[in-house]
Amino acid sequence: MTGNSGGELERNIGFLEAMTLGGGTMIGAGIFILPGIAAEGAGPASAISFLIAGGVAFLAALSLSELATGMPIAGGSYHYVNRALGGLFGSIVGWGMWTGLMFASAFYMIGFGQYLVAPIPFLDGRVFVVLLGLVGLALIVGINYYGTEESSQLQNLMIGAEALVVLIYVAVGLFFIDPANLEPFAPFGSAGIIATTGVVFVSFLGFEIIATVAGEVKDPGRNIPLTMLLSVALVTVLYALVMLVTTGVIPFTELRDSLVPVSDVAVVFMGSLGVVTIVAAAAIAAISSSNSSILAAARVNFAMGRDALMSDRLNVTHERFGTPHRAIVATGVVTALLIGAGLQIQAIVALLAEVASFSFLVSYSLVHVSLVVFRRADPDEYDPSFRIPDRLYPAVPVLGILLTALVISQMAPIIILLGLGLVTLGAGWYVVYARDHAIDTGLFDEAFPRPLFGGSTPDPSNVYRVVVPVANPDTQGDLIRLAAASAHAHVDEGTPELVAVNVLQVAGDSSRQNVAAERLEHQYDLLEATREIAAEMDVSLRTRAVTGERVDETIVDVLSEERPDQVLVGWRGVPPEDGSLFSPHLDAVVTEAPCELSVVTFHDDVIGTPVALAGPGPHSAVAARRAADFATVDGETPTLLNVQRPGDDESEAVARGEATVADVADRAGLDPSAYDVEVVVDEDVEAAILDVVTHYETICVGLSEQSETSRLMFGTIAERISQEATSNVGIVRRSYDEPTDSGRSVRRPVVSETS
Repeated sequence: MTGNSGGELERNIGFLEAMTLGGGTMIGAGIFILPGIAAEGAGPASAISFLIAGGVAFLAALSLSELATGMPIAGGSYHYVNRALGGLFGSIVGWGMWTGLMFASAFYMIGFGQYLVAPIPFLDGRVFVVLLGLVGLALIVGINYYGTEESSQLQNLMIGAEALVVLIYVAVGLFFIDPANLEPFAPFGSAGIIATTGVVFVSFLGFEIIATVAGEVKDPGRNIPLTMLLSVALVTVLYALVMLVTTGVIPFTELRDSLVPVSDVAVVFMGSLGVVTIVAAAAIAAISSSNSSILAAARVNFAMGRDALMSDRLNVTHERFGTPHRAIVATGVVTALLIGAGLQIQAIVALLAEVASFSFLVSYSLVHVSLVVFRRADPDEYDPSFRIPDRLYPAVPVLGILLTALVISQMAPIIILLGLGLVTLGAGWYVVYARDHAIDTGLFDEAFPRPLFGGSTPDPSNVYRVVVPVANPDTQGDLIRLAAASAHAHVDEGTPELVAVNVLQVAGDSSRQNVAAERLEHQYDLLEATREIAAEMDVSLRTRAVTGERVDETIVDVLSEERPDQVLVGWRGVPPEDGSLFSPHLDAVVTEAPCELSVVTFHDDVIGTPVALAGPGPHSAVAARRAADFATVDGETPTLLNVQRPGDDESEAVARGEATVADVADRAGLDPSAYDVEVVVDEDVEAAILDVVTHYETICVGLSEQSETSRLMFGTIAERISQEATSNVGIVRRSYDEPTDSGRSVRRPVVSETS
């Protein structure tokens, strides 16, 4: 997709903006609202709950850093799970992340209302809390609708202000801690500490937001892991200190019922001015946290629309602002409904926080699994600039999975039930809607071959592979169909497989380009264009979207990796004026492809009955075989054509022609019943060929390797056919015995085949 109204987001988030998006969500509303809830569950030991939550988050941040730098595009954990484990798990995580972020945002905005209402008597009541929350949400949705960069700039200002207030709160509050208030330190034991970890984990969603907007981060290889890991580490320490101050100044038993715990503590050592400052900081924190959550939730929704797990109407960016405006509005509407629930449910704050935590703990456990899958499958598009050190792998994902499972197991039954409800929603959505639309099937089978589970290993040598480079999937359906037909026609030589390749041409340093997003869009376009044809032709399909400075050289690199049996490429059929053989994008492919090659020009929508020129040239047998392959598209029988000059006896000329055709067919491995023979006797061989082939819809002719001088002096029949024929033309060559070595001179093929 191209243009501002397509599905591509601009890279305009730098290190500072990413740091404040991540850290700002964590040094946000949670730090002002959760201390009371945490103290109720674990007492002063809630500081340890935050340290454990930070440790779980840090492990997830390590895995996400590698995945995000390997595929820096919008969607975060959702995209990585969807790509690694397939649409079912992608739907579960996508719905879990989207709803979790909206629950978190609603939690922040209700906290925003609480802090504003608490010090003003005439505003007391849940109605005012909810109304203020809705007003704040409307402001955030408007900012995100207008632009990511503007949202990030506002975030910088808000985070700077609230971080300063929190640091002052900690620095001053440390001197007012009463050690007696910290005894007993863990009144509810280790179970209380672990259970509280699940409650407060919502405070550590900020690093996920960095991954979710990875498609908009500048220099992602550096900024994504740096901001993720740094923000988690700093915020973990800060939260532990905040809890020590909060429970050390006021006994935790007095905090458990407070909706504004930090404000209640601040009044003890900062006075009324301190309370006003805390209220202002809490309001700013709630806005910044909700802003980050809405920003990330909309990107998850946007990515699900891109992957066809939701309506693709969500995968649209605003023509003027370049934002995923529809996804933002949809997210804002649902979040508003959750805030409205605060009118009826007094405990909505804790409930929203815990459900959000559950959703992300499930997501992160699947992220760790996805990292292992990507490491083992090693797909083409996965090229992370940050990798977990070998000495820490697979310890990081394994430990991360175990810790997330431990925390979930200690959450309240009602939270587990609601969380499983979201999991069921995601799975049900996949079964009812997304299964028929989903694109990704996952990499699990590639990462863990069937022998691990009692099956047999597929034999890669027993595959007949055809590679087809595609520049425009919408207009090259015929080329894809021919490639699929060729692969299927060789089923006796191996399991047919079609590999559709798209090359995204990049110039020089691509670090400022959203190449990963463009490559993904190209790959999805490829898959959409080929999946129906592959299913119809009963051919296994893979797609590759790669980048390179030169299209032809990049395709040759792909061929050297894939080691196909043949490659089909499209050509407009007109020799270029720049001196190149076919075109600058084809020449290296034609001369260096280490397999059979067909250069196809389409003049007709119908493949029909193909004809192959059956002459003595080195490539005529392959041209005959290719005609037989192409004939299967419309269920026709190919014709092998030979033209002879008349001699003393015309019957002898016909016999020579039939013998030549039989020899070519034998070398092509064609049964006599699999083709028709046509022999023409004429003094002007070239004119006769041009006259006869016009009666066929598709023509196959071998590539000549005669000298360049001969070509310039006499021209070639293939060139004349490609330029003058109204039929489809395929110029075919055999496989070279070995790949062309760039270190030795190569005889340059010339398009000609004599008959």
